Amino acid sequence: MVRGEIITALERRRRWSREEKEQLVAASFEPGVTVSEIARSAGMHASQLFRWRKELCTRSDASVPHFLPVEIVPVATVSSTNEHVQAPCRRAGRPRKSSPIEIEIGGCRVRVEADVDPLALRRVLDVLVRR
Repeated sequence: MVRGEIITALERRRRWSREEKEQLVAASFEPGVTVSEIARSAGMHASQLFRWRKELCTRSDASVPHFLPVEIVPVATVSSTNEHVQAPCRRAGRPRKSSPIEIEIGGCRVRVEADVDPLALRRVLDVLVRR
């Protein structure tokens, strides 16, 4: 006995508007939700949603420099005449090579040392920029 499949309708590609893509991508970033759940509810494959996440969440051309405002704030020090001013805390046993860098994005402040792992810092800043 030979089995066959009868196709009764043409399957066409779905067209998603940018707004629909953005809504699905935003929903996939909600806490407690998986990409597979969102894709299944939209009737699509999870790999398509991962591709949209990558496309919609990438930065513009990396060759174009992005400038942010920088504010230099003096560090309080202990003086003999002013005992109530406290010096900044330092970790014992680890000499400081340079001054820390403080980055403020979207109301969040990140303070990093010069020896910070650049990839880890980029991941943290990417998350803050997306908020």
